[in-house]
Amino acid sequence: MHKHKKTYSTDNLFLAATLSLYSSIESVDFANPRQARFIFESTPRLSTLIDQYWKGELLIEPKALLSQLKIVKSRLYEGGQNG
Repeated sequence: MHKHKKTYSTDNLFLAATLSLYSSIESVDFANPRQARFIFESTPRLSTLIDQYWKGELLIEPKALLSQLKIVKSRLYEGGQNG
């Protein structure tokens, strides 16, 4: 039996990069050519991370975030070329 996962999506590049340090990006939705959406599996942990992000409560090593931002951007460029 195929089980549907609940997902969370965002078009916020910095939020996506931050979340992807803790949870992998399931996919990137390029349905709107002007605004890609990053798809994550929705979990209680992800909800907590999102809340912490918006409250400014996450402490992240700057080099790790910058490195992850480059990785997330590369997903955009790859998808934009193929889509």
